[in-house]
Amino acid sequence: MKILYGVQGTGNGHLSRARAMAGAFQQFPELDVQWLFSGRAQESFFAMEAFGDYWWREGLTFAHKAGKIDQLATVRQLNLPRLLTDIRTLPVEDFDLVISDFEPVTAWAAKKQKRPSLGLGHQYAFDFSIPTPPFGWAARAIMKMFAPVQVGLGMHWHHFSQPILPPIAQTHEAAEQAADNDQDFVLVYLPFEHHAALLHQLAQIKQRFIVYGLPVDLPKADHITLKTPSVDGFRRDLAAAKAVICNSGFELIAETLTLGKPILTRPLQGQFEQEANALALQELRLARVVKHFDAVTISRWLAEHPRGVHINWPDVATAIAGWIADGRRDSPQQLAQSLWEGVMPALATAQQGTPQQAAKGKSGMRDIKGSETS
Repeated sequence: MKILYGVQGTGNGHLSRARAMAGAFQQFPELDVQWLFSGRAQESFFAMEAFGDYWWREGLTFAHKAGKIDQLATVRQLNLPRLLTDIRTLPVEDFDLVISDFEPVTAWAAKKQKRPSLGLGHQYAFDFSIPTPPFGWAARAIMKMFAPVQVGLGMHWHHFSQPILPPIAQTHEAAEQAADNDQDFVLVYLPFEHHAALLHQLAQIKQRFIVYGLPVDLPKADHITLKTPSVDGFRRDLAAAKAVICNSGFELIAETLTLGKPILTRPLQGQFEQEANALALQELRLARVVKHFDAVTISRWLAEHPRGVHINWPDVATAIAGWIADGRRDSPQQLAQSLWEGVMPALATAQQGTPQQAAKGKSGMRDIKGSETS
């Protein structure tokens, strides 16, 4: 089976999920995958060896400034003629299946040429009834139009009684080794925040910080280390950190939950997905959600000695690859049902409530609408 797999390159969560899927596809040689990436400049991608001779298109992305979506800049950078040309000329007819991880060029090309298409990623969970902010009706409509597919496999930290899959987020060998050697530093990943303002706030706190996502040549205090992008290095630091401070992106928080690290998070303002994620984190009691990152807020949180929630997700990537190789004979509801049965709930104490409540919510893992229960 020939597969065209499109990945949205804005942020690193989509790329992390794609790397996991690339590894899973290797177990099924009958699946021949051509990768396509868009959403950031081609030279800005790194650690792309897993994807072979991948394709690149300009695609669509959102502009941000000082922790907020910049709507005007987003519109200004849109190259609509280029986008329409890329959609029209993409040779989707050469493939048996088009998969889109919220990537618009592949999704729209498949739709225009009526090719079988599958959506895979967190954004497709918003097709169902899950926690969303009050302004969600317009943003939800935009999300549905951004990368439309015939069938969507949405993912979330909880199923919310919907046919939603667990995250693709598993511990790695480097992480497992580092987990036995925890260090007294906090990992910070806030690429959308105002750089100088963030470092000024961190400088006032008596705590060692390792910070990713900022230019490494910025002036900083001695107890702050700025690091360049690195897949393996980031995983090691994530596993060794005593806590994590980040925006409310999906994939990083999912991976942090596999390690049981406490999380302090703030959604990117005006970004529908992150605002919704923050609501879900509060409802499930998986992280502390704040409106601002400042020295007082961070210091108070650290002074509370927060404890994280530890959840072991099943091997979702391999399950999806096997499901595709098997001709997708089971329904998405059946696939979701089987995967949630493999979730191991919290092993550490949540900051609020019990670990079981944090991992399972109000309903049990088996209560998925549209699925068959035993």
